[in-house]
Amino acid sequence: MYEQEQTVKTTQTEKISSIFSSISQFILSFLETVVVALVISVVLYLFIMTPHEVVGNSMHPTYKNGEYLMANKISYRIGEPQRGDVIIFKYSETQDFIKRVIGLPGDTVMLKDGHIYINDKILDESGYLSDSVYTNGGNFLKEGESKTVPDGQYFVCGDNRPHSSDSREFGPIKTEDIKGKAWIVYFPFSEFRIVQHETYTNTE
Repeated sequence: MYEQEQTVKTTQTEKISSIFSSISQFILSFLETVVVALVISVVLYLFIMTPHEVVGNSMHPTYKNGEYLMANKISYRIGEPQRGDVIIFKYSETQDFIKRVIGLPGDTVMLKDGHIYINDKILDESGYLSDSVYTNGGNFLKEGESKTVPDGQYFVCGDNRPHSSDSREFGPIKTEDIKGKAWIVYFPFSEFRIVQHETYTNTE
């Protein structure tokens, strides 16, 4: 009788130990998954991608206020920004902007009759601007003036020209301030899409 009780107690102890062991393995496995996910997220954020929230209407309707997009950092480590690229760049210590690259280093940018000219040739922006859009001048680039983009800098504009503070106002941006090339819009989910970058002809 005594031996049977001992056997029952031993079996119960083994079951409890087995349960605790399973729970411990589950917790360890879960923590490992979380750590791996965090490491991958950090690597992606630091070296591959950077998130950005569109604040304001400077790129409307191409990119709307409140949309979230992901920009990749790889493109400009293996190549240079191209005219028509939509980029994220550091505007100040606390604020990033999203704009479109219009002028490359060495380009002459001119505003005339509400249109942008690159190297004395009108830039065809019909892919993202309606015919009724008039591009006004700013403090840096006024109507009828032309400016040469310095080496290592880029002239950028918002697609919503009447409501965009951009290089017309504050001048070209530096290469080192560019954080990445817009890649995907991921929120709202109903607006999920791959970012399309413009290409131009006859601008050289």
